[in-house]
Amino acid sequence: MSTSLKISVSGVRGVVGESLTPSLVAYFAASFGEYVGAGRVLVARDTRPTGTMFENAVISGLLSVGCQPHILGVVPTPTLQMAVVKLRANGGIIISASHNPEEWNALKFVNSSGIFLNDNEADELLDIYNQPYTNYVAESEYRNVHIAENPFGIHKDKIFSQIDSELIRKSKFKVAIDCCNGAGAPYAKTFLEELGCEVTAIFTDIDKGFERTPEPAAKNLGALSKLVREGKFDIGFAQDPDADRLVLLSSKGEALGEQLTLVLAISHVLEKTKKHGNVVVNLATTKAVEDIVKTSGSEISYSKIGEINVTSEMMVKKAIVGGEGGSGGVIWPAVHPCRDSFTGMALILEMMASRNESIDAIVKSMPKYSTVNSKVSCSGSRASQKVIRELREKYAGQKPNTSDGIRIDWEDRWVLVRPSNTEPVIRITAEAKTEKTAEDLAAKFKDEIEKIIS
Repeated sequence: MSTSLKISVSGVRGVVGESLTPSLVAYFAASFGEYVGAGRVLVARDTRPTGTMFENAVISGLLSVGCQPHILGVVPTPTLQMAVVKLRANGGIIISASHNPEEWNALKFVNSSGIFLNDNEADELLDIYNQPYTNYVAESEYRNVHIAENPFGIHKDKIFSQIDSELIRKSKFKVAIDCCNGAGAPYAKTFLEELGCEVTAIFTDIDKGFERTPEPAAKNLGALSKLVREGKFDIGFAQDPDADRLVLLSSKGEALGEQLTLVLAISHVLEKTKKHGNVVVNLATTKAVEDIVKTSGSEISYSKIGEINVTSEMMVKKAIVGGEGGSGGVIWPAVHPCRDSFTGMALILEMMASRNESIDAIVKSMPKYSTVNSKVSCSGSRASQKVIRELREKYAGQKPNTSDGIRIDWEDRWVLVRPSNTEPVIRITAEAKTEKTAEDLAAKFKDEIEKIIS
């Protein structure tokens, strides 16, 4: 994997000690403090071993420009986003590389509305970062560092205000959860128990590092699958290190895939609210969502990949729900316009309780598609740009969507090819009515991409 620093709409990330260093982090934090202005800035992190080091670097950078850091410690990414609004902060910095391997870390920047910076805001921040900066505050202007108390309580209260928690409690679900030793680990078991669930949680030690590969893909969830299958649980949940992604497991221990998380959550919100409105998902989202949305009488819109692109479009469309299918990222603005595994868990449990059906039965009632994800290593923007350019030329007759890479649709299948914002790879998402067709489609485009690169 390339160790070059990656600066994108998703933040700043790199391999610790190579492209990402404490001095760089401190300077980015100072630049962000200059951008948002002297005042309260929240700081949170996931459980990576380098998190404490970078937390201190962020604090130093913020203090140097007159900000008052409010330290949330290890909390889920959506917790910080909600706390920014509740505590009326100027913004926030999250220290987390999400599902990247442990040797990576990153900074994610949140504005005063509790959402990530959009392209224009990120450009303004980079302009400040790229200028020589000498306007550090005098000693008399340094602020005290504040330690926030119970920030997750803000998060939990927002969710509980929007769901029928008593209905869920009456169902007494038996739930297993894999927290990946991540930022959700200190909170997930208690959160589910407050919803009346009997809970068994694994990978909950925030001091051990990641005991499985961070991405909550089926191949990485063997321990949870075995637990659910042998323990006769109603459902299994899996989080990523910063607890914004959610993957579901059936009562048989089968990982249902990131796409189904969004399919079920959106279906339930549309049933629950009984409103016709707008739904926004990204280009990598299964067509099953479109089928459900149209059946409900609502409208669907597609955005570029990336949480901020989805949330920005949701605000424009005044969407009632949305998300990113490829990451299991549920976004329910009634709670907060951000991806949130805890909101996802609450919605799925409420759906099971309100329907009085098992997760297996609910899944069987949903439109059926098979989605296959693949990727091709591709270091350097010139190579990835060449791939997209040549594919656009070759498939121009299909009238592809080129707003983010290239998505090509046929009547019964589609494929999306795009450079990753977070890794030095080109991602391929292929979907069809059968797994074999989707696999063949993904393999075909992987072969085409490799030929272009070579």
